[in-house]
Amino acid sequence: MVSVLLTSSASFRALFLVLCAVWLPPDLAFAKHAGSTRHYKFNIEMQNVTRLCQTKSIVTVNGQFPGPRIIAREGDRLVVKAWSKATKERLADGPAQITQCPIQTGQSYLYNFTITGQRGTLFWHAHISWLRVTLYGPIVILPKPWVLHYPFPQPFMEVPIIFGDWWKADTEAIISQALQTGGAPNISDAYTINGLPGPSYNRSAKDTFKLKVKPGKTYLLRLINAALNNELFFSVANHTLTVVEADAVYIKPFKTQIVLITPGQTTNVLLRAKSKVPSTSFAMSARPYATGPAAFDNTTTAGILLYEKSSSSSNSTNKNKKLPLLKAALPKFNDSTFAMKFNQKIRSLANAKFPANVPKKVDRRFFFTVGLGTLPCPQNQTCQGPNNTKLAASVNNVSFVQPNIALLQAHFFKKAKRVFTTDFPANPPIKFNYTGTPPSNIMVNNGTKVVVLPFNTSVELVMQDTSIIGAESHPLHLHGFNFFVVGRGIGNFNPSKDPANFNLVDPAERNTVGVPSGGRVAIRFLADNPGVWFMHCHLEVHTSWGLKMAWVVNDGKGRKQKFPHPPSDLPKC
Repeated sequence: MVSVLLTSSASFRALFLVLCAVWLPPDLAFAKHAGSTRHYKFNIEMQNVTRLCQTKSIVTVNGQFPGPRIIAREGDRLVVKAWSKATKERLADGPAQITQCPIQTGQSYLYNFTITGQRGTLFWHAHISWLRVTLYGPIVILPKPWVLHYPFPQPFMEVPIIFGDWWKADTEAIISQALQTGGAPNISDAYTINGLPGPSYNRSAKDTFKLKVKPGKTYLLRLINAALNNELFFSVANHTLTVVEADAVYIKPFKTQIVLITPGQTTNVLLRAKSKVPSTSFAMSARPYATGPAAFDNTTTAGILLYEKSSSSSNSTNKNKKLPLLKAALPKFNDSTFAMKFNQKIRSLANAKFPANVPKKVDRRFFFTVGLGTLPCPQNQTCQGPNNTKLAASVNNVSFVQPNIALLQAHFFKKAKRVFTTDFPANPPIKFNYTGTPPSNIMVNNGTKVVVLPFNTSVELVMQDTSIIGAESHPLHLHGFNFFVVGRGIGNFNPSKDPANFNLVDPAERNTVGVPSGGRVAIRFLADNPGVWFMHCHLEVHTSWGLKMAWVVNDGKGRKQKFPHPPSDLPKC
């Protein structure tokens, strides 16, 4: 099954599809057009691709891996016609069985929406099972046409950098086997930069992303983590990066040698090339930040940064000389101290032009535990989880069960009682020392439960990691909204003390946030987007195990505060 996420919302607050790494020339960056309609055609089809000296058939868009880019300006209308031509796959809009049911093979669906309130980098990707392993790509949102400059130094050129991973085996078979046996799935064989593993892997030097730069020029790197199951550290050897945007929201610029980026997140950084051509090339490296108890792919992917020589020097006898490669320094795989410090540096601009509209008044407060657990092993079967159980994951001890009918359709057509219940717990059903010794009973409950919110409800949500099976960082992604990260810390949340330290002035505005390993994070958002909105861990294995839930936002009273009637080509369940 394929599920490509293109949520058509009142704002462009959660949009994902597939794209390839491309240069953005200056003439395009300053094209003069306002409110244009941009058309794209996506054919979902199988394609043979060779990596790590092995060829396999993968699901692609237009035969490309990574797929074609989407580029637009804030205020533009995007029309994307997706045809499902993969004979063994199906395509869905948004998360499968949440927003809609899959598009059947041979059928199509028209994504039609306007980009509002965002500018920067997002990405599109498949959103069913593990098919986004090859179905992903960047979305580049340029400022409105009359905005001639970014709120940071104008780059000479812009380059998408998409991190992914690669399995030699069929990922659908891997996760299917894991869900059947109750154990952890096999790990990936490599990480990739723009679809290429790089020289760190055997016989893969030819499959290396190379970035050529001119001395003294500034480059905007649009970083996207499309990997399935790992947060990543990224660094360019002997170069300083300036972080200027996160999840399509401008931030207060800060300098760093290393970027941390979770699956689902995007980060724009400026790289200023050295003033003179050096006598070396530089590794652009990424490797995992991993805090959990399970095995993980502890390899490193690398691209190469090369300096263009002047015409006079290129005619020298050394022009064909292979330059030595300077390696990048990266933190230890479990450096949670760096992770906390890096994330605390991300703050909104919070100025008149780009305000931080943090909800000051809170209508509803929620406290969600997020973490692992177990389910009973079926009779007459041996399972690979602890004590012959099946590994699971949950939010407030509810492991989400995918319905047969999409939640949004059930909600809109008044069939909710047959599909989901509205009793998702606002607090954990049992209180315990969440980051200390876990309870003796770590079984979770299955259910298709949602939270219902009136239109325009201001929400405060604290998400707390637990030590059940093992503490671990969880990148939580909320569809349909941006939210403000008002607080974070290590240990258990203290409701009587911690809110006094919330940042309500310039907190980071994001759509994906990492819940710290053994810690908690607090977010606020305004539920002003009617519909059914998925929230899930962006580690795909945890989503497969049930670490997900949904918010139902009811219609408001105004004409523009109501969810529109579904389009005629909406796939049938």
